Amino acid sequence: MDAKKSAEEAVEPDTTGEKTTIDSKDEEIKKLQEQNLELNDKFLRLFSEFDNFRKRTIKEKIDLSKTASEDVISALLPLLDDLERAAATKISDSQEEKSIITGIELILNKFRTLLNQKGVEEIKAKAMPFDTDFHEAITHLPAPSDAEKGMVLEVVQKGYLLNGKVIRFAKVVVGQ
Repeated sequence: MDAKKSAEEAVEPDTTGEKTTIDSKDEEIKKLQEQNLELNDKFLRLFSEFDNFRKRTIKEKIDLSKTASEDVISALLPLLDDLERAAATKISDSQEEKSIITGIELILNKFRTLLNQKGVEEIKAKAMPFDTDFHEAITHLPAPSDAEKGMVLEVVQKGYLLNGKVIRFAKVVVGQ
């Protein structure tokens, strides 16, 4: 009987060794798949983070280029005010004075065109409802009619926007 048992053992392959090898390979595959998912997740996060950084940098450059001229334009606004006052000056009928005013008006128009090309626009204030986002109340006066209460009666100094952003509030008189 011993010979029979040893013959059966010789015929039957040892499957326990193969099973442990297959199990260890399955575990290794599972670990590698988890690592793959983890690395893929990290890659996607880094890619997304880099893409957001790139978009933010582009937006900052655009914002910088839009507002880089803000200081210069703000410094030029008093000059614009002076040119407007000079053009509105009452003059005599002398041809020389008329030609000076005409020259000032030409310069003023070129200056306004240049500012408009750079994104500067005047804030409309006269006869508009008072809006703290665009107007600064210098004083309040009794309104001539009920319809003019809370309305801008007079503009003391014009206000301006640069690409939609207020660079100088309009200084106004408001009706009470």
